[in-house]
Amino acid sequence: MSGGASGLGAAVVAAVQRAGGTAVCLDRNPPAAGSGSVRFIEVDLADTRGAEEAVRRAASEHGLDAVVTCAGTDAVGELDEVDGPAWERVVLVNLLGTVAVVRAALPTLRERRGRVVTVASTLGLRALPGATAYCASKFGVVGFSRALAVEQAGRIGVTTLIPGGMRTHFFDDRPESYKPAAGQALNDPADVAQAVLFALRQPPGVEVRELVITPAVEPSWP
Repeated sequence: MSGGASGLGAAVVAAVQRAGGTAVCLDRNPPAAGSGSVRFIEVDLADTRGAEEAVRRAASEHGLDAVVTCAGTDAVGELDEVDGPAWERVVLVNLLGTVAVVRAALPTLRERRGRVVTVASTLGLRALPGATAYCASKFGVVGFSRALAVEQAGRIGVTTLIPGGMRTHFFDDRPESYKPAAGQALNDPADVAQAVLFALRQPPGVEVRELVITPAVEPSWP
C-alpha cells in the first residue's frame, strides 16, 4: 500500500486489517498511532528506485497478494506560478511512483495471480485550471493502468479507481481559492475504501477494470 499513512491510503489499510488481511504501508510517515499491526516501510515515493526496493522488501518479508497505489500530492496554481521542482514532484509521486511500485510487484503478483488497484482521480478524466501537474499525473495513471490491464490480462487483475473529492487533509495547505467550496459534498474515505475491497475480492477471471466513485453532486464529473 503506497501512501498508507493518511487519507484514502489509511482508510484502505484500516479496511484491509478489519477484513483479516495484513497491510504493509509504504510512506514517508508512519501510520497513525492506534493502527495496530500495520507493517511500515519508510520510503519517499518520489524516489522511484527506493520505491521499487521497498516493494521488494515488503514482498520478501510479508508476502504480496495485492498492491494499492494511494500515494498522492499536488501543487496548485497556473503553470508559470508553480515552482518547477514542486510541479515535477507531483508527477514523480503520483505517476512515476505508481509505476515503480507496480513494476517491482509484478513478479510476485504474477506468481500469486494477485491484483493491482491504481488510484487516479476524476481529474484524470477531466481537466481544470490551476491543476496542470495533478491532471498530467492522473491522466497518466489512467493511461498507464489501461495499458497495464491489457498487457497483463489473464496474469494479474488491474483496477483503476477514479475517486472524486474526499474529506482528507489533502486540501489543508492550499490557498483558499483552490480549496473545495464551502458546503461542498465530499466522500468519507472509509466509504471509498470499500470500493477498493470490492475490487480486491473479485474471483480469478473476473475483472473490475475501472471504478468511478464520487459524491452524488461531484462538480468534477462527468
